[in-house]
Amino acid sequence: MIPQSFIQDLLNRVDIVDVVGRYVPLKKGGANFMGLCPFHNEKSPSFTVSPTKQFYHCFGCGAHGTAISFLIEYSGLGFVDAVKDLAQGVGMTVPDNDDKIPPAQRAEYQAKSLALSDVMTRACDFYRQQLRAAPPAIDYLKGRGLTGEIAARFGLGYSPDEWDSLRGVFPDYDIEALVEAGLVIDKSDDNGAHRKRYDRFRHRVMFPIRNTKGQVIGFGGRVMDGGEPKYLNSPETPLFQKGSELYGLFEARQAIREAGYALVTEGYMDVVALAQLGFPQAVATLGTACTPIHVQKLLRQTDQVIFSFDGDKAGRRAARRALEACLPHASDNKVIRFLFLPTEHDPDSYVREMGADAFEQQIQEAMPLSQFLLKEVIGESDLSTPEGRARVQFDAKPMLQALPPSGLRLQIVRSLAGVTQSTPGEIEALFDLAKPIARVKVAPPKSKRMAPVGLERQIIRLLVAHPRLGAELDDDALRAVAHLAPDQAQMLKQLVDAIRDMGEQASFASLVEHLREAGDGFDTMIAEIAAETESEFELVQIEMSSAVRQCKIRAVDEELQRLASTNLGNEELRNRYRELSQYKEMLKRG
Repeated sequence: MIPQSFIQDLLNRVDIVDVVGRYVPLKKGGANFMGLCPFHNEKSPSFTVSPTKQFYHCFGCGAHGTAISFLIEYSGLGFVDAVKDLAQGVGMTVPDNDDKIPPAQRAEYQAKSLALSDVMTRACDFYRQQLRAAPPAIDYLKGRGLTGEIAARFGLGYSPDEWDSLRGVFPDYDIEALVEAGLVIDKSDDNGAHRKRYDRFRHRVMFPIRNTKGQVIGFGGRVMDGGEPKYLNSPETPLFQKGSELYGLFEARQAIREAGYALVTEGYMDVVALAQLGFPQAVATLGTACTPIHVQKLLRQTDQVIFSFDGDKAGRRAARRALEACLPHASDNKVIRFLFLPTEHDPDSYVREMGADAFEQQIQEAMPLSQFLLKEVIGESDLSTPEGRARVQFDAKPMLQALPPSGLRLQIVRSLAGVTQSTPGEIEALFDLAKPIARVKVAPPKSKRMAPVGLERQIIRLLVAHPRLGAELDDDALRAVAHLAPDQAQMLKQLVDAIRDMGEQASFASLVEHLREAGDGFDTMIAEIAAETESEFELVQIEMSSAVRQCKIRAVDEELQRLASTNLGNEELRNRYRELSQYKEMLKRG
């Protein structure tokens, strides 16, 4: 777990304008910067970035957050990866309680990663230059209906038909980084002695593979003359793991948001051709089966994923593997569907023959995950016999166990129960499903904490926007709020404890990250603050002092009324009444 102090220090060092500006063109507009929102399609800028708050906010779709949030939402990175990416940019090393690697070894690893990344970038530039003077490769791409514009967008290139063409790029052709990056192969004799080094990719159209930050981490090379293998991929390297990366995801991110879904295909050419034909939201796995990591990456980008497979047996097998990879991440607010084309078509050929509208119709009619799962487990089983129904249940069991407890799982359980002449409760008991839903009474949802109102809300809101004001909040003020609004006392205490833990360097952005999991009350408030114009801190201090004073006066008034109702029958009560009256007068004078 990354310490909160590190997150705070990181957000104090990075500039959100620089971070967002790497991906979104920004223009100065008053105190803030403006641009077109990257999270929804718009023609007029409604996306603002505040250098003061170190926060972004879109007035169109409501998206908002810190530099960390931006990388998570825009690049599809996980929280830890987003923090590491930002930290690397400002020369910080993310502490990890579980990381036992000595600092010197970690520094060596980071230097090696940078060297590999540099090697891949230089090789990519070389292949792109070679394409311009390679008529066979140009003719091949034109024959597939691709334009120069689309080739440039995906950085397509050509590896010359030579054993060591990269020697012209790397005069020191024997450096280890070329082997570790998978660009060259060392040939050894039977005794293990080194004999010869040569380029891995020769006479192929080159498809650079980028990670979510746009860095080239690998290549796919396609033959043009019917040779084998048809596609040659980079091997696994420190930069490139096939089970974690998706071809075209970097290029497709904005299109995925605009389309509302990601289309997963089976190959490089499908992705590039579909982008040419009006479907730039396509991505592809990299010569390997779809993995849960692939699914997780896609569901960070969009709430709907559609897998497109050929209708032959190989396509069905690939679809089954994709289904199994999806199950752990299936949920009630995500849609996963499966599209099967006729056996004679892949997406590229289907669109060219049938047209974009026909392919769009196929996408709209794709089979939902629940339907495909049932179709797979039923297979050829004879549902008219007990044996056939038992076989269906046997095949369904591991799949339903892989699904998280949810309304979707309950619906599939009900459907399975219907076709196997069982009850949902019997299915859950037979399969020993975690957190059964059908056979137990569902507990009522916990009541949500109400968003604060009135003076108490004003104080909490000011503290979130300007954590430095925490120094102005004494114990009397905390007791006053707790007395007047007991349901908000915990919220205020949580906020004040966080601010005190963060110390003098507390800022709006770092506090937001601290409160990320705190609940709806804070999230609504954060969105409101993000949309506000900047205020002078001196004016904010006055507003806070006034609100605190009024809160204390109200608390004193309530206690005075309570004392008065006792008729002040003893000296202790009378003394307390006098003390409170004097305290109230002092508060009124400010």
